[in-house]
Amino acid sequence: MEAFTIDDMPLVKPGDDIAAMICERAGLEAGDVLVIASTIIAKAENELFSLEDITPSARAIGIGKRDDKDPRLVQAVLDRCSECFVESPVMLVQSDRAHVCINAGVDDSNVENDLLADLPQDADASARSIGQRVEEITGCRVAVVVTDTNGRPFRLGQTGVAIGLYHATPIYYWRGTKDLFGYEMQISEEAVADEVAAAANLLMGEGSGGNPVVVVRGTSLFTGKETSARQLYRPDNMDIIKKALRIFKKS
Repeated sequence: MEAFTIDDMPLVKPGDDIAAMICERAGLEAGDVLVIASTIIAKAENELFSLEDITPSARAIGIGKRDDKDPRLVQAVLDRCSECFVESPVMLVQSDRAHVCINAGVDDSNVENDLLADLPQDADASARSIGQRVEEITGCRVAVVVTDTNGRPFRLGQTGVAIGLYHATPIYYWRGTKDLFGYEMQISEEAVADEVAAAANLLMGEGSGGNPVVVVRGTSLFTGKETSARQLYRPDNMDIIKKALRIFKKS
């Protein structure tokens, strides 16, 4: 496997054609996987907002006062979630745009003019749009993985995860294959899209040194079929952590 950044990507502005910007700077090949940070997609799609435009509710003011947070930011998070599992010391929510995450994915890093960035409205659709545009420009069929930085239960630190996919395999199922000793595997499911997102995150970096696009070459992730990052999310009735959080919230 080979992975490399596109180091001369300019700052993305609303309305920019990310696919064209990538194609101008990278010699893409069929089967390449483009791993793209969700922040630049949100900027290109103008998913930006200002705290000045938000009026906090009594609930947001209460949370903000208790945890020393800007109540307008608290309100922005509440407005962007379908369920709030934990309010303090961090806000762990079910984002109405994607996955369970802190602050509904609202991000103030690498966004200018005192604005904040939402997650893309539909990261799968964003991935599809970029992938199809790349294919239109280059003639090469590619996969796209949109990433966000996310924490993980039971472990410290954050890693890159896939929140949007185009032509990229989300999970590789090892069930039915044989192990080294000939035994048939029963339950192994490898989240390959998340693994590629995490590997790309090592090259992207964080903060001022970030490179928001990584090209991954030489993997079997490209499938050529319609896929969705939602295939990576546990169904609600199988998610024991959500169940535990709901019980804890009621206690």
